[in-house]
Amino acid sequence: MEKALWYLLTATRGGENRVRIIRALSDQPLNANRLADELDVGYKTIRHHLDVLESHNVVEAGGDKYGQLYFLTDQFEHSRDTFEEIAKHLD
Repeated sequence: MEKALWYLLTATRGGENRVRIIRALSDQPLNANRLADELDVGYKTIRHHLDVLESHNVVEAGGDKYGQLYFLTDQFEHSRDTFEEIAKHLD
């Protein structure tokens, strides 16, 4: 997970938005539409980042397809210190 986080947050252009998504989901589970509104980012952009984060086991979806809530995975939570270290370098 640690290598994946370094890649997802620093080696790709979407790292800043991914950090913002993870921080928002740390507060509470949200759906893609609500994330787009809260972060002032386009819905399609949020969907793209959620798909990438989900494919790397950082987030997982729960509920019906429409309005699915996204949660941080237990696997991510075990690597939260690494996330915080990376995010500190990006701030």
